[in-house]
Amino acid sequence: MHQFYDKRRDFGDRHYEYRRVKSSPSPSRSVFGARLRLARLAAGLPQDKLGVKAGLDEGTASARISRYESGIHEPNVAFANRLAEELRVPLAYFYSADDDLAKLILWFGQLDMKQRKLLLEYASRLKATD
Repeated sequence: MHQFYDKRRDFGDRHYEYRRVKSSPSPSRSVFGARLRLARLAAGLPQDKLGVKAGLDEGTASARISRYESGIHEPNVAFANRLAEELRVPLAYFYSADDDLAKLILWFGQLDMKQRKLLLEYASRLKATD
């Protein structure tokens, strides 16, 4: 986030006052960040514990996860996959902008192979009726 300083001055006594001003409101939460936060809360893990479990240094884990959740930074796919593994969610869940699709991705990830096959067969039949 870029910041600038607003300079105020009183011409009578040449007094200058500087204050930090945000150039824009806080960044909107990214799809990745919002989904990461939901998955972390559902797993009952604080930011620091999730970060450490995923391989981050204990001293920076909370701050890094916070930056991912707030949308300031986004991890590379390899690290996002480690987060997904720790949270037991499919990696695709983090990137789905559609809420309904995200639910389906989560549910699909919780199914065993037999259930997945049945669901895919049902979806195929359902699609064929279009």
